[in-house]
Amino acid sequence: MCELLGMSANVPTDICFSFTGLIQRGGKTGPHRDGWGITFYEGKGFRTFKDPKPGYQSAIAQLVQNYPIKSKAVVSHIRQANRGHVNLENTHPFTRELWGRFWTFAHNGQLTGFEDLDTENHRPVGQTDSEQAFCWLLKKLDDVYPLPPANMKDVYRYIASCCDQLKEMGVFNMLLTDGEYVMSYCTNHLYWITRQAPFGKATLIDEDVEVNFQEETSPEDIVTVIATQPLTANEAWTRMKPGEYNVFHCGELIESNAALLKDVPFAEAKPGC
Repeated sequence: MCELLGMSANVPTDICFSFTGLIQRGGKTGPHRDGWGITFYEGKGFRTFKDPKPGYQSAIAQLVQNYPIKSKAVVSHIRQANRGHVNLENTHPFTRELWGRFWTFAHNGQLTGFEDLDTENHRPVGQTDSEQAFCWLLKKLDDVYPLPPANMKDVYRYIASCCDQLKEMGVFNMLLTDGEYVMSYCTNHLYWITRQAPFGKATLIDEDVEVNFQEETSPEDIVTVIATQPLTANEAWTRMKPGEYNVFHCGELIESNAALLKDVPFAEAKPGC
């Protein structure tokens, strides 16, 4: 299956450490050889880097690892293709405009019957079930909120209800952001960790790299990282339950249904991306 990586922070922060761990799984320590992408938000704008080549061999990925772009919201994805060809238009993340904001989406899982999802004017460019699902979500938001909404928590609760519908079609692990909020939704495998003072050291699982966050941060920093599988070996990551969603703002968890799912068992892995 594919893997996701997201970040929400209260100050512009680089994601080089986590991205270095993730990109090794793009054909070196993992099977996700069919492309990768990452989107950084800077104010209302964004930068996206994509490559349909294996991440660990990509010169563009090396640039991202070595060029510390600082952002408060990031979404990244490494792909193991099962829907659509291996090419640039099918490479996540996908970005579209809605309500004068750029929304970015990445998906891990496989959906059946996705061709029947009505997207109206939000047309996918590629052939993936992921992009079709994203366009369907935007269409649903357009229907319910024809004008820019004032209460974003209500919006994300509604998005979660739409994700519940998509989960019935297969595996649907998702990251979604408008550059201010970062939302995660889980079907089977998604983890998160919030780093804040007192900061400590972290060691990557997939690369011989260690960082002392105390030397890289200030006491006021709050940074949350979301990933399909934990990226570090010496930190306590929180695993999400099936049907769980979280919304992060400036690194802090502001909305979740986790408490309602305390008795739901963790799901087993299923094939598919």
